[in-house]
Amino acid sequence: MFKLAVVLLMGLVCAANAKTYGRCELARELVSRGLTSRSQAGDWVCLVEHESGYRTGVRGGPNWDGSYDHGIFQINDYYWCDDGGPHNDCGVPCSNLRDSNIADDVRCAKLIYQRHGFSAWYGWVNNCQGHNNAHFTSGCF
Repeated sequence: MFKLAVVLLMGLVCAANAKTYGRCELARELVSRGLTSRSQAGDWVCLVEHESGYRTGVRGGPNWDGSYDHGIFQINDYYWCDDGGPHNDCGVPCSNLRDSNIADDVRCAKLIYQRHGFSAWYGWVNNCQGHNNAHFTSGCF
């Protein structure tokens, strides 16, 4: 019973430290943090809308391999963050990707993008690829 209470309390703490971004707020944040240019920001905002619904506290999964996805970019714990998986290429605990500070999320997303482009995210491949995503940032800048 005590363990259940601790788990529930940790979930509430994580949820309390999470944030839901507005579309334009996120676009401006991603540009200011150097993840993208204004001209490509629509692709990132489209990706985030379809991956996490602009929410930083999301943990998705389990995936087919038992891994989970974390945070606003839904970064996978098998390769990119430390949640017991064999890799931690971004050098960050997965729990840090689920808080309201997206600085480490942006650094990790930038690394993923440098290695794989947008094709690393199914949300982008299935919903954003091949579309003009500029409308996601219309009126934001």
